Amino acid sequence: MPYAPPEGSFGAIVPDHTPSGEEPSAPPAYAIDDVSGYEGTALGDDGGKDLPPPSNLVTDRGGGQHPPAQTHWNIPSISEDEAKEALMQYAARNCCYSSAPVKEMVFRNLQPFNTYRYRLETFTESRSSEWKTSPYKGELVDSFLLGPAPLPWNIQVEVPTMFTDNITKVKVPHTSSLKGCHNCRSSGTICCTNCHGRRKVQCWICNGSGNRLNDRCTHCNGSGRSGCNSCSGSGHKTCMKCAGRGQLLYYIELQVKWKNNIFEYVADQRSGFPANLFKKVTGQKIFVDEQSMVYPVVNFPEPSISQASQNAVVQHHTQFASVSRLLRQRQTIELIPLTKVEYEWQGKLYSYYVYGDENRVYTENYPKKCCCSIM
Repeated sequence: MPYAPPEGSFGAIVPDHTPSGEEPSAPPAYAIDDVSGYEGTALGDDGGKDLPPPSNLVTDRGGGQHPPAQTHWNIPSISEDEAKEALMQYAARNCCYSSAPVKEMVFRNLQPFNTYRYRLETFTESRSSEWKTSPYKGELVDSFLLGPAPLPWNIQVEVPTMFTDNITKVKVPHTSSLKGCHNCRSSGTICCTNCHGRRKVQCWICNGSGNRLNDRCTHCNGSGRSGCNSCSGSGHKTCMKCAGRGQLLYYIELQVKWKNNIFEYVADQRSGFPANLFKKVTGQKIFVDEQSMVYPVVNFPEPSISQASQNAVVQHHTQFASVSRLLRQRQTIELIPLTKVEYEWQGKLYSYYVYGDENRVYTENYPKKCCCSIM
């Protein structure tokens, strides 16, 4: 569970010495304190300062098991009935495709291809810090007076479901302090941007002329100016930054991000089938290896799968180990059905592919298409 800061006393209020004049667009430099373990953390830098894990948290291969050698798997060709049914469903989903070629086709060849999909998932945890502010509402301030701030990787956060992206944010204990609001110079109000503090604006009825239809404008009594609706004629508005309280609570927020990083490779069997279509279908999982750190697959019947596994494991370790904590890895190999169907219709040869457990169809030359019209 996230670290819960204890109840404590008020922190010191740092007075605001910003000179009068135009409203500052950002907090003054002195508003950001250095906290041990969080040096360089900035305010509102959109993403925060990355905090790589210490070396003693970097996962090694201790206790990992080498995957067993794989046996050869063959994908049997689908039957002619299955191939015909798949093409019939394909034609039915396209209003311009006639079913005649399916009903009258003569099969010439059904050629299966062994197609493998390798996937490596690396579940990582990264942490970053960012200074945050919120309007001070009188709550107790968990300041440095209650003790030193825990180091970023010492804060315990519950890990979500493995291999699922997630983000959680934690207020870092003992980093809070009170400071005067830089936006309103601790006054709780800011100058109205509509009337610029003048309380009145140009009359919208007479456009500032004071007259309307050759008579005195009754809305502004002929002055050409009327009360500002934006600030109700006061010349100032409540500061939204501090909610009119004049003080801000500063604290460091720790963002913990879990991400499932995926490497995927499909073996090319030179079948002429567009490999990108495999992303839309599922296959049969023939190999699953999940450990804190996996070893590359070796001696797989399809050599390119072994090579892809070697590349993936090295790539993920190089890419993520120095900037995040590697919590878990999982590698899988799927066997994806793919059959090239060659058939004859009206004396000409045609072909199509049936792929995936869903028996989807891909073809570039369906023989008979008609023109559809909507009345």
